[in-house]
Amino acid sequence: MSLRWLDFDYSEGSDDTGVFDAMASVELKYAADVEAEIATVVAWAEAAFAGRRAPVEESGEWDCDVGVIDEPGATPRRCFSLSITGTATFCEAFRERFDVQG
Repeated sequence: MSLRWLDFDYSEGSDDTGVFDAMASVELKYAADVEAEIATVVAWAEAAFAGRRAPVEESGEWDCDVGVIDEPGATPRRCFSLSITGTATFCEAFRERFDVQG
């Protein structure tokens, strides 16, 4: 599945974990679309790795953090950030599901 709003960068930790980070800064009229895309990604992780969400250092398979900041201006924008951390198994499945390189 290709994503429209989220473009992930991938990095590896020293403990055999990976991190996918994405940001999207959009006009407010597109905010619901980005929220829906984030919800789709998190719902996939919750379904594919059910019951295994917790920080990896606490024996979890995956975890995520979502941030939202409103940016005022002539054309107000909303900035979303999504960071997903996971084991090697999770990261491989994530890459395949969302066609993420890295």
